[in-house]
Amino acid sequence: MTNHSATLDRAFQALADPTRRAILARLGSGPASVSRLAEPFTMAMPTLLQHIRVLEQGGLIGTEKVGRTRICALRPDALRETEGWLARQRAAWEGRLDRLDAYLLTMKDATDES
Repeated sequence: MTNHSATLDRAFQALADPTRRAILARLGSGPASVSRLAEPFTMAMPTLLQHIRVLEQGGLIGTEKVGRTRICALRPDALRETEGWLARQRAAWEGRLDRLDAYLLTMKDATDES
């Protein structure tokens, strides 16, 4: 469980930054080179490479060197794990809210009968 928690921590840390989310959105269209990923951003290449490193450490992307070009691609399994965790949290909160709603309706009915 601890290892699973550390994996989620790294994934959510990677998702916390809008630049990294934009990179992931671009990679949703397919693998891309680092230089292609850098095109829409006005940041120095070392800064972009740091963002890519965080995404890779978070397990959200993988990189591969092809000749002199580094290609980045999504790792859907990591995204599925994160999505699964969010789905479990959503289900738990929906259950709690449903129970609260039922309780409030019971209270309302009790006050209406008084």
